[in-house]
Amino acid sequence: MKRFIAITRKVTLDYERQPYRRCGRSGLLLPAVSLGLWHNFGEGKPVESQRAILHKALDLGITHFDLADRYGPPIGAAEAAFGRIFPASLRDEVVVTTKGSNPMWDGPYGKGNSRKHLLATLDRSLARLGLDHVDIFYLHRDDEDTPLEEQAATLDHMVRTGRVLYAGVSNFSPERTAEIARLLRGLGTPLLVHQPPYSLLNRGIEDRLLGVLEAEGAGCVVYSPLAQGLLTDRYLDGIPADSRAAEGRFLTADRVTPEVLAFVRALAGIAAGRGQTVAQLALAWALRDPRVTSVLVGASSPEQLEANVAAVDNLAFTDDELAAIDRAAKEAGVTG
Repeated sequence: MKRFIAITRKVTLDYERQPYRRCGRSGLLLPAVSLGLWHNFGEGKPVESQRAILHKALDLGITHFDLADRYGPPIGAAEAAFGRIFPASLRDEVVVTTKGSNPMWDGPYGKGNSRKHLLATLDRSLARLGLDHVDIFYLHRDDEDTPLEEQAATLDHMVRTGRVLYAGVSNFSPERTAEIARLLRGLGTPLLVHQPPYSLLNRGIEDRLLGVLEAEGAGCVVYSPLAQGLLTDRYLDGIPADSRAAEGRFLTADRVTPEVLAFVRALAGIAAGRGQTVAQLALAWALRDPRVTSVLVGASSPEQLEANVAAVDNLAFTDDELAAIDRAAKEAGVTG
């Protein structure tokens, strides 16, 4: 099913381009590949480039846009850019998320998970976004200086006052995730989703967190499924001069070890046999577990976004392929 929406040009919202997955035991469906607006939506990025990426996202069936109060640069710029570009007429067609907890302004109330800070930072996010509510509000990280009961009660208050539809957490331990899920359930506002890092180079959530989320009926939207670009074709021949690793931007050169490069080269061979790039294989691999609702990808161009979404064209893995991936990781000494 396709819908044509007039913005500044004809935009196709194609619900058939990729599968939608139910988020835990909720009624909310999310696309398998979603767009994160961390790196490429802020000052210094051409507005037309940002608009083209958002339009392409709709063309590709991406209806889930992930932000945070701190995304930029400078902080807050990503939300402001989204608010300027995305028209109100599409509000009911998309899921818009944001996060709080981050240091946002000076003084004792400018960070953390106190009720004081979270309600203030949500109001500022809504103003930048030009919205009266977001679909999901995440606690971006745990705050052990604030009682978990206060954190849960604040999420519940946000939902009950209509500024947030669903409550989520990010970067919480399995134990603290289970505890805040219990608290929220008691308040009548279930935990919808957790957002952790997950990739072929970071498999930590497999040990316990995914089991907790399954037991609690919460979804899982993962970030950094491409390990800040390491799990792409860019590093097959070393570190490109214009790469994040070369610039030390979110990825440092010391992470691009010979062992990691050996693993990525092995993945390239497996990907070629599947008719995929390394990035497409990595995204499909992260989605192989039905407990993973969606993977978040960034995009510096419409073409890059289109290439990433093409991962959904081959999501099935044979036992031999999965065994080969695990064997390559072991041989390269990559423990994940």
